[in-house]
Amino acid sequence: MKADITGKLMEEHQLILRMITVLEKNAALTEKGSFTDWQFYHDAVDFIRQYADRFHHAKEEDVLFEVLVENGMPREHSPVAAMVMEHEQSRLLVANLVQAVKDAETGNSASYGKIAENALGYAALLRDHIAKEDGVLYPLSERIIPDNLRIKILDGYRAATDKAEKGIDAYYTAMVEKYEATA
Repeated sequence: MKADITGKLMEEHQLILRMITVLEKNAALTEKGSFTDWQFYHDAVDFIRQYADRFHHAKEEDVLFEVLVENGMPREHSPVAAMVMEHEQSRLLVANLVQAVKDAETGNSASYGKIAENALGYAALLRDHIAKEDGVLYPLSERIIPDNLRIKILDGYRAATDKAEKGIDAYYTAMVEKYEATA
């Protein structure tokens, strides 16, 4: 039986999708001017940057995608290149969201639309991105990665998890649950 190299990543996607759902609800309300809890956005950005990007995307970019390239997938003009490009697009949307929230905190209600635009843009991008990974790239990876490289991937994931702050899963799961309860 082959070692599962994408199951944990798919589990992480579920937590990311849960935060995205809350982000979508709150962004729609912010656009209407009825949600101004800026701390939520600070926490959402922290979740995105630390959990989704530094913890999860790093496993993909530094481990899984590298092994796919090592196994013969082209680095350019390939599913790997497309996924990395979308990670970069998501980072730009988050940077724009941060700026819009800073503007809103100074009392600039005109930035509410920018908050919604960037938050909803991020959410739509990530929903589509996750669907492509879970539906296409991960199943492809499970089919084509040989056993000797699967061990390398799992070791890489372990190293990335060990490098992360202890309790990162529990901390961000609790954050998501807190905001789900108030959404």
